[in-house]
Amino acid sequence: MRPAGRGKLESLYFEYPEFASVTVPELDGERPIHPVAIVGAGPIGLTAALTLAKYGIRSVLLESKNTFNDGSRAICIARPSCHILERIGAWERFEERPLGWRYGSSYFAGREIYRLEMPHSAHEKFLPMYNLQQQYIEKHLWEAAAESDLIEIRWESEVTGVENEDDDATLHVKTPLGAYKMAATYVLAADGARSAMRSMLGLRLQGENFEGNYVIADVRMDHDYPTERRALFAPESNPRGTVLIHKQPDDIWRIDYQLQAGEDRSVAVEEATIRNRVGAILRDIGHNGSWELEWWSIYTANTLCLDEYKHGRVIFIGDSAHIVPIFGVRGLNNGLADAYNVGWKLSYVLNGDADASLLDTYSPERRGATLDVFANASKSARFMTPPTRGSSLVRDAVLSLALRHEFVRPFINPRQMEAYAYLDGQSDIVRRRDTEFAEGPRAGSVCPNVRLKDGSYFLDEIGPGFTGILFADEPEAKTPLFTELDGLDPRFTALSVADEDLTRAFGAAPGAFYLLRPDLHIAGRWLRNEPNEIVHVMKCALGKDLR
Repeated sequence: MRPAGRGKLESLYFEYPEFASVTVPELDGERPIHPVAIVGAGPIGLTAALTLAKYGIRSVLLESKNTFNDGSRAICIARPSCHILERIGAWERFEERPLGWRYGSSYFAGREIYRLEMPHSAHEKFLPMYNLQQQYIEKHLWEAAAESDLIEIRWESEVTGVENEDDDATLHVKTPLGAYKMAATYVLAADGARSAMRSMLGLRLQGENFEGNYVIADVRMDHDYPTERRALFAPESNPRGTVLIHKQPDDIWRIDYQLQAGEDRSVAVEEATIRNRVGAILRDIGHNGSWELEWWSIYTANTLCLDEYKHGRVIFIGDSAHIVPIFGVRGLNNGLADAYNVGWKLSYVLNGDADASLLDTYSPERRGATLDVFANASKSARFMTPPTRGSSLVRDAVLSLALRHEFVRPFINPRQMEAYAYLDGQSDIVRRRDTEFAEGPRAGSVCPNVRLKDGSYFLDEIGPGFTGILFADEPEAKTPLFTELDGLDPRFTALSVADEDLTRAFGAAPGAFYLLRPDLHIAGRWLRNEPNEIVHVMKCALGKDLR
């Protein structure tokens, strides 16, 4: 919502483009079968399209609106997501605008009771978190997509029906220029929390709804507080609730505040109410200068997801598959990981480099990540918005004790988003060899980054496909193992390394071997080079039936 007198897309800082519907072959009676159709051109749909394009797969995005989403909505890009954006060729468009941060403060009774410090070392290329409004995220992803000959975006194209068949899917599309049917080998549903695709297939989200309602308000003001997460518990402006404050580019500040129990939502979102509540919050943080109201909305914290993300030829990604609380900034980042996971797997299948069974690993891996998000975000949600009187009593006791005692302060930790490790479903070989390492990243986890002696970063050396890392006393020429792995994946990258820092970071020694998937997750690791096992594990990672 926007203040009275301003248009729906009349922003104080962002100029929304408008895209028109265009004539497409289907309107002329043609019926091509597209490799992939993506329903929804938000951050998740665009990331999926860019991932597919990276591997040479064409896609068509269908977006019912004629522009980007308005308001700040998702604003925090986590470090793992930065690596995804970099690998799909989009990060360079983000570099100048986002505001990076790694700290946060929580306050109660006007005093700081917890100081968040997210892990960060000299080996990291990116900060743990960056703040950037969602419309900028969409704009930069759209810019990258617009440069690709493999991505077509159809605006003002509403999907009104779906036929989920054995060999492909047919979408019914409504546009200002007419309606048509569109066939695709696979469909990615990225149409958000109110997914029409989900409804059309008769699917329902399952999980828990939290009681607390939060108002989001974007304001523009000149305020000198640094870029970090600020949480106010029971401030004067909201004595029975919490307030979250984030700095964004263009002097925009995102303010989330909890509504009181029994407060009327319809009254809470009236402009006069918003102005009164926001003004009181700004006085709480010592801002007595001028400010302008940009946009506001309201949301409820939920932990909801589908039981299965893949349904025939339709695969759900992002909020269409799951809805998570904002606490820990996991919504956008979890969705980007969905898009990248399904993107590389779908590309390998369509390119004939992997069996179709590889797609069956998407749902277990990403639903596992969602359930992990639920476990962490639910703890934060219960602390931020206690669902019962007992929860409120515990939260209030923790806050009071935190004024004087260090031991209770970790309960206030917002548990920021971290990359999920795919530990379930590992073969006996992978599990057994993994236990032989005393240190280093576990199989299933994301490969760590290491700053090399020349100032470059190790992850920049990783190719678009599978990557084999052989640790040696001296870098070796191409080995028979590398040749065999190259035959399994035409995008395979062979790395033979002797860097001491790199060897130490991986808990390795000369002769050790790591196998990485295209999404930087570790498929397996061996303390000693075991060629037969390594080839077997890579075949499994490609969905090969080895029976």
